[in-house]
Amino acid sequence: MDLKQTKAAVEAMLFAHAEPVTAQRLAAVLEVEEDVVSRLLCALRDEYETEERGLTLLMLEDRWQLATKPAYGAYIKAILDTRRNAPLSPAALETLAVIAYNQPVSRSFIEQVRGVDSASPVQTLLQKGLIEEAGRLELPGRPIAFATTDVFLRTFGLASLAQLPPLHKEAQQEEPPQTETQQEELPQQEPPQPGEQADTQQSGAEKEEEACTSS
Repeated sequence: MDLKQTKAAVEAMLFAHAEPVTAQRLAAVLEVEEDVVSRLLCALRDEYETEERGLTLLMLEDRWQLATKPAYGAYIKAILDTRRNAPLSPAALETLAVIAYNQPVSRSFIEQVRGVDSASPVQTLLQKGLIEEAGRLELPGRPIAFATTDVFLRTFGLASLAQLPPLHKEAQQEEPPQTETQQEELPQQEPPQPGEQADTQQSGAEKEEEACTSS
């Protein structure tokens, strides 16, 4: 096959396979060099982006997948069963965030972070394909581990988990407090001597006497 036919074959396999696939796997099927397939994939991606096409070619980590463009999402939802596209509940979103930022994790870990039972949100996320079972953890009881899927990446427009937004925005750097050496030393006031204290009291008595006399 020439390059044009090879590119068409790559496109057909991407469409039929549906799931993400590596360039290495495509090259093995076509019996061509992986570099050739990688260049063809990049060319296909550019074509989908520059032309008025309803499809786009996504790169997820080291895998490629054909997908529909977000601009046509409303039409796709109208023609497909929208039950799986129901919005996630706050509990499901919270559970998904715990998994995404800490994966792989067990259900007990999720519940420890959230402080409530998480069986229902985990089941919802599994049904929607946003998470999957990822083996078992090397912990007592060997609990099932959960991790996010490629559906999660596509749904949130991420190429990889490295593009997850930070958990907390960096706090503005506060001005450091002054050290003891920077603080201005206040003059220490010596306690009044016994004689001075008596003079003070006498002066106060004289003022009180003057006030009484003037009245």
